[in-house]
Amino acid sequence: MEELAETAGITVRTLRFYRERGLIPPPRREGRIAWYDTHHLSRLRTISALLERGHTLNGIADLATAFDSGRDVGEVLGLGEPTEETPVRLTPEELADHFAGEVTPENLAAALELGYLATDGDELVHISRRLLEVSAALVREGVPLSVVLEAGRRVRTHADELADLFVDILRKHSPTTEPERLRPLAKSVVEAELSMALDRRFRAR
Repeated sequence: MEELAETAGITVRTLRFYRERGLIPPPRREGRIAWYDTHHLSRLRTISALLERGHTLNGIADLATAFDSGRDVGEVLGLGEPTEETPVRLTPEELADHFAGEVTPENLAAALELGYLATDGDELVHISRRLLEVSAALVREGVPLSVVLEAGRRVRTHADELADLFVDILRKHSPTTEPERLRPLAKSVVEAELSMALDRRFRAR
């Protein structure tokens, strides 16, 4: 336990707490010896990444339960909130097939930091099948994956601002409306404006 905690960059007390909350599976035991492996280390690093993204321990516990029971992680992504995005489980080899020659340690670190990827033992989980397919398509068109990831980071900033705008409008002018009724309306506005903006740029060039 001490070796695992040191490698993961956490305290033994924190590791025990995660064990008690069921965030990591129990170790393999041989007599009085408890053996932890790379699966436990990967899970701890995923927990740290999710905490940095603002997830709660309760939400992470739900996600861990989904991983361990084989449930669709889409049920718990977003801490129980509805999501249109479908997570995808991948082996490292399958990820490499999507981005031939572009799966570098730097790009993997960036994808983990953005929350596009999470690790679960020997597998990777991409948060969105749609984003995975679009990113792979851009790479096939010759755009470096590092550029795609940086674009994703910038788009997320604007997407958060747009989401805040529409949520504020709903709260101010239609507080009794179900939030999910706003989603397709907001998406239509953003998609139409982006389409017209692209038209203007393409014509100008």
